[in-house]
Amino acid sequence: MFLRTHTPGPPLDEYVDRFWLCSDTPQHPRERILPSGTVELVINLSDDEIRIYDSSHPDRCRRYSGAVVSGPYRSFIVIDPLQHASIIGVHFRPGRAVPVLGLPASEVTDAHVDLETLWGPTAAELRERLCAAATPAERFAVLEDVLLGRLCRARPRHGAIPVALDALERADAVVTVRDLARRVGLSQRRFIQLFTAEVGLTPKLYGRVRRFQRARELVRMATEPDWAAVAVACGFFDQSHLIRDFGEFSGLSPVAYMNQRSKHVLLNHVPWVG
Repeated sequence: MFLRTHTPGPPLDEYVDRFWLCSDTPQHPRERILPSGTVELVINLSDDEIRIYDSSHPDRCRRYSGAVVSGPYRSFIVIDPLQHASIIGVHFRPGRAVPVLGLPASEVTDAHVDLETLWGPTAAELRERLCAAATPAERFAVLEDVLLGRLCRARPRHGAIPVALDALERADAVVTVRDLARRVGLSQRRFIQLFTAEVGLTPKLYGRVRRFQRARELVRMATEPDWAAVAVACGFFDQSHLIRDFGEFSGLSPVAYMNQRSKHVLLNHVPWVG
């Protein structure tokens, strides 16, 4: 498999974590993508279509154009990796997609939206330019140019959001929404409204997703995990709490995820079994 990533320069690097480009996808018919609490812009360069499958009925799918925005999901989604012979994407930083995309992140929660719906003809033009580019570097340059143009028209975000995101990312124990609201000087209701609009998930749910992600990374790196220690390190009440959240967000037990790690190709992508 070919995989190339690129970090854009300033000021775009404040909004985008990385660009990525992959091809020669793995030979399994379905793949689950685990929730990360972030927004993704995905463009299929080989076929002007993207399909998202029903996790309960993997033979059923929703069809979108070849350029979509994938919102923050509450649970895993299922794709057909064989469809993605060549695909490029933008992985936004948490809470930073709004200034570039031009709409509240809460409007794409648990959803894929055709980029054309948001950007009009610019979406098709972007895909055409990316398809015509000859090298990964040229494709990343096209993305950077277009996103910078969108950023010039962006509105500033509320100062409470980066403070809250940092607190939730650092937490090794449960951080309450009430405490976060007090820290940023807002009522609890107003804080939840602002956070959900910018990030796409409520503060509580986002914190749970990030806690799951910390656990996933520890499980991925460990040879023989001490499950109780992983639970404590990531802020779960106990091992049972860890297992419940792991199942909710990935559809797998921590042990099942660990047993499949040699098959992982992209971060948060896991082969579908069953």
